[in-house]
Amino acid sequence: MTQWINLPAIGNILLLGLVFGAGLPALVAVGVTMLDTGRTSGTDGTERVAASPARQTVAYLCFAVVLAAIAFGIYEVVTG
Repeated sequence: MTQWINLPAIGNILLLGLVFGAGLPALVAVGVTMLDTGRTSGTDGTERVAASPARQTVAYLCFAVVLAAIAFGIYEVVTG
């Protein structure tokens, strides 16, 4: 560590930026993908199929983690 550059702090900023800047949007993408059934509707648009309960559970857990991270960020800003 030099007098002008704090490498551990830069490493922490890089790690948190990757986790929150790329990780949370990726988690939302996983949640949306889990809700997709992969089936297309017919020409009249009548076919509607829900995702399996296991996939829905994984999707909702992904969304819950993202919401918890947002709430924690707001809490840190307010109390910080």
